[in-house]
Amino acid sequence: MNYEELYETLQPQEKSLKDSLALMQRLFKAVAKETEGGDLKSLMRDVSAMQEACESLKTALEDVKDTIEGFDSKAYFAEGDFAEQMLSACAEKGVDVRGEFPVYEMFPYKVKLDAENQDVYLDRKKLPCMRPLSLVNTVKAGQERLNRVSFNAQAFVNELADAYDLAVLKLGKQDAADVYLTNLYKFLAPMSRFRKDYDQQSFAFDLARLYASGIEETKNGRRFQFGPSRKQNKAIRILDKDGQEQYLATIRFFQ
Repeated sequence: MNYEELYETLQPQEKSLKDSLALMQRLFKAVAKETEGGDLKSLMRDVSAMQEACESLKTALEDVKDTIEGFDSKAYFAEGDFAEQMLSACAEKGVDVRGEFPVYEMFPYKVKLDAENQDVYLDRKKLPCMRPLSLVNTVKAGQERLNRVSFNAQAFVNELADAYDLAVLKLGKQDAADVYLTNLYKFLAPMSRFRKDYDQQSFAFDLARLYASGIEETKNGRRFQFGPSRKQNKAIRILDKDGQEQYLATIRFFQ
């Protein structure tokens, strides 16, 4: 059974729970009114009805519990069904995804599946999520939220240029030399507490927005150029404005 099948099984069972709880609530209001008004005959009748409703509620809860316990969540993760349905949901929702089990990239997020503990990590955050579609919806909502945040490409490239100058000085490089973006990130966020608020994935997202902006120079007229690298671990993967992947490894500023 995959989670969507479990979900479909639970829907009518949850409705039974909801109906039983609604009946209990109505009966409780009636009992309270009858107690206040001294309607002992009606009170006795509705208390008995509540007792029957309690039994129905208990049965509904047992059905839900049995269904949940019958779902082998460990096998669902370990045998790759979760990952397979996650990839299908990405295709359905138009979420770009790269990688292979257990680590995936849904730009600018990284998703890790912990089959041993049946946990999902979105970047460093553990999500209580056993439903692939819910995970993908969370990622898509996060992407849309990031895209709505105002972004000043000119200000960002100016900050990059300042960090680049510091990096050139500290690393003993020549003017206009190529600097790895992964190294430059450390100059932008020099302390670990800064990197919690502005992690490398956020940096990659800003690079993607700069790449798509059309900005070609800093406010003082210095031009910049991204470059590739043969070292794959040094490249930062972004998506351009057409949704195509690009790999940026270095940057240089020059007159």
